[in-house]
Amino acid sequence: MNNIVECVPNFSEGRERSIVDRIIEAILTVPGLCLMDVELDADHNRSVVTFVGEKEKVSEGALCAIGKAAELIDLTRHQGSHPRIGATDVVPFVPVRNVTLDECVAIARLVGEEAARRYGIPIYLYEAAATRPERVQLENIRKGQFEGLRDEIERFPERHPDFGAPKVHPTAGATVVGARKFLIAYNINLNTSDVSIAKQIAKTVRQSGGGLPHVKAMGVDLKSRGLAQVSMNLTDYEKTSISTVFKQVKREAERFGVGIANSEVVGLIPQAALDAAGEHFLQIENFHPKIIFENRLQILLNQKQTLPDLSVSAFMDAVAQVTTVPGGGSVSALAGALAAALGEMVTGFSLSRKELEEFQMQLRVLQGKFKAAHQSLRLAIQKDSDSYDAFGSALKMPKATNEEKKHRHERMQQALKAATLAPIEVAEQAAALLQSLKRLEPVSNPNLISDLQVGVAMAHAAIRGALANVTVNLKSIKDEAFSAELKRRVEAVEEIIASCLPA
Repeated sequence: MNNIVECVPNFSEGRERSIVDRIIEAILTVPGLCLMDVELDADHNRSVVTFVGEKEKVSEGALCAIGKAAELIDLTRHQGSHPRIGATDVVPFVPVRNVTLDECVAIARLVGEEAARRYGIPIYLYEAAATRPERVQLENIRKGQFEGLRDEIERFPERHPDFGAPKVHPTAGATVVGARKFLIAYNINLNTSDVSIAKQIAKTVRQSGGGLPHVKAMGVDLKSRGLAQVSMNLTDYEKTSISTVFKQVKREAERFGVGIANSEVVGLIPQAALDAAGEHFLQIENFHPKIIFENRLQILLNQKQTLPDLSVSAFMDAVAQVTTVPGGGSVSALAGALAAALGEMVTGFSLSRKELEEFQMQLRVLQGKFKAAHQSLRLAIQKDSDSYDAFGSALKMPKATNEEKKHRHERMQQALKAATLAPIEVAEQAAALLQSLKRLEPVSNPNLISDLQVGVAMAHAAIRGALANVTVNLKSIKDEAFSAELKRRVEAVEEIIASCLPA
C-alpha cells in the first residue's frame, strides 16, 4: 500500500457477534481493505471495527458498512450504556502513511454526502471535517442521543445535518463522519460498582470539566462485571499521555476511597503511546503485542504481499499461522521452485567447467528448463493459495433459500476444480523437473552431487505434496468427467516417478 488510511467505525451493536460479522463481510467486499481489529462490548452494546486501506478504497468500505448496519441494526430497540445516535454511530478517518489530515477530511465529506444519498441517513461532520465550530466535538452532536435528535432535528435549524434531509432514518438514526488524528479509546475500571464515583471522576479529568487537555471521559456502569468504569477517549496522546491519564484517575479514585481494578485499550494503540508507560504500570488486562497498531499493520502488510515476495522468515511465519492459506499446496510449489533453483545452480557451475565442454549444448537446454520451471513454480506458490481462498469465499456464501443453496453449491464446485487444477499443475511441472534433474546428473560437476540430490528430494516432495492435495479435493468434486481426467493425469505423474527410480 502506497498510502494508508485507517477507518474506525463504531456500531450500535455489541451483543450479537453475527450481526457485526455481517457488517465486516460487507466492508471486506471491497478489494484491498485489511481488517485489523474488532471489539465488542456488551455493556456498552457497541462494537468498534478497525480497518485500513488505500485512500481510494476506504471510502467505499465505510459506505458498505453504513449500508449493512442500517439493514441489520434497529436503533429503536437498542439499549446500552454508551451514548449513540445511529446504527453506524461514528465513522472517523485517520491518516496513517503518505496521507494528510486534509485528504482524510475530503474522504469524510465524500462518504457523508454519498451515505445520505444512498441510504437516506442524515450525516453530521465532526472533528477536522466539521463545518461548524460547535460540531468539532462529537458529544455536542450526540446531545440527547437518538431519541433527542429524533425529536429536535426537524424543529431546530442548529440540529439540521450537513448532508441529507432533517429527519432521522426510522431505524438507523443518524451518523457522524469525520477526520482526526489517532485516538486512543482507554477505559479504567474501578473496584466499585458505584457508577456515581466513576461519573464524578470523569467530570474531573475531562477537558470540558477543566481537567486534562485532549481527554474526553464519562462514567459507565458495567453491570455484567459489577464494576464502574471511567471510559475515555484520548484525542492527542502526544500532549496528554496515557500514563498521565492513569495517574490522574488513580489519584481521584483514592479521594473516594476506591482503587483501580484494571484498565483496557479498546481497539489498537500506537507504539509511541506505550513508550513512556509500561504494561505493568498501566495494569492493562488485555495487553498483548497484537493490540499495538504498528505490529498489526505490519502483519497485514506482510499478508498482502504475494507469497513469493516474502522473506524466508516471513513465509514460514505465514505458514505457521492458524489459517488455511498458505498451506500444503503452496509449500509443495515452493519445494518444486527450490528444486528448480538448485538445478539452475548446478548447470551454471557445470557450464564453466572445461572438462564438461562436450555437454555444453545439453547443459544449456537443461538450464533453460530449470529457469522456466523455477519461475512457473514460484508463481504457483501464490496461485495455490488464491485458488483455495476462492473456495473459502464460496463456502461463506448465503444458504438461506434453495436458490442460494444451489448458487453456493455451484460456486463451491467451480472453486474446488480450480483448487485441484493448481496442485496437479505443480505435480506435473515437478515431475518434468525430476526428469531434467536426473538427466543432469551424468553431465554435471561431480562436486555438486549432494546439491543435485537435494534438488531431486525437493522435486519428489513437491510431487507428493501436490498429489496429496489433488486426491483430497477429488473426493468432493461431483463432476465425474473432470475427476476421471484428473485421475488420468495423476497416473501419468506416477509413471514418471516410477521411471526415475533407480533400476
